[in-house]
Amino acid sequence: MTASQIITAQARGTATSRAVRARDVLSFEWTKLRSVRSNYLTLSIVAVVSVGVTAIVAHSISSAPGGRAGGNTLSPLTASFLGYAEYAILPAAILGVLAFTSEFSTGLIRMTLVAVPRRRTVLAAKAAVVGAIALLAGELLAFASFFLAQAVLTGRHGGLSLSGHVGAVLAAGVLMPACVLAGLGLGAIIRHTAGAIAATVGVIYLLPAACLFLPSPWRDDLGRFTLGFAAYQVTSPHPHPGLLAPALSVLVILAWPAASLLAAALVLARLDV
Repeated sequence: MTASQIITAQARGTATSRAVRARDVLSFEWTKLRSVRSNYLTLSIVAVVSVGVTAIVAHSISSAPGGRAGGNTLSPLTASFLGYAEYAILPAAILGVLAFTSEFSTGLIRMTLVAVPRRRTVLAAKAAVVGAIALLAGELLAFASFFLAQAVLTGRHGGLSLSGHVGAVLAAGVLMPACVLAGLGLGAIIRHTAGAIAATVGVIYLLPAACLFLPSPWRDDLGRFTLGFAAYQVTSPHPHPGLLAPALSVLVILAWPAASLLAAALVLARLDV
């Protein structure tokens, strides 16, 4: 065997070894996630409550004069995601927080880092597994909420068709993994369950709420970079002119988990367990 053949074989072996290690780490994280039965129960309750609230909101719109509830401020499209945003996003984000903080509180993180010494690899594997599950759940709930709301509204005032609102529904589904991964990153940074949950609630809800009390134009100038304002912009049939365009608002949604995970990678590399 020539020297070039030996080098090629070693490179292939290294690539294969890395692929196997990545598969094993992902399998490890998936096993830990699915072995906690409370995760299934929480997600099941979240789905049922989210769908139930969606039906209630849609029925209230259908029963209101003119087919609008809340004084013509709530569109059928935006109303489709009220139950989803209120009762699915936050509990799912808390599960993302617990994916890291629970290991710190129980000491399991030491075993994890013995098996996988590279902390950024652990973070990437957790983000991949948790993010994939959250994306699947988010899209399923977003489409289910949309179809349910429009089915209820069709009975009296006529619901919206999916053909003209696919982008809004897909964007709403992306909101869940974005919040979950933001919570995961904050959990890795803070490493304390209560503190990480408080920070996650602040990022998802309190920052947008605080911007609502600011005078114009500060409200829109700062609010456009929060998750709440960006989510409203991508799920509204008539985007607010003072905010970023829907495409840019999607980037804002994706930027929050990206920044959280990047900060978590830097912190994990520097701190001792």
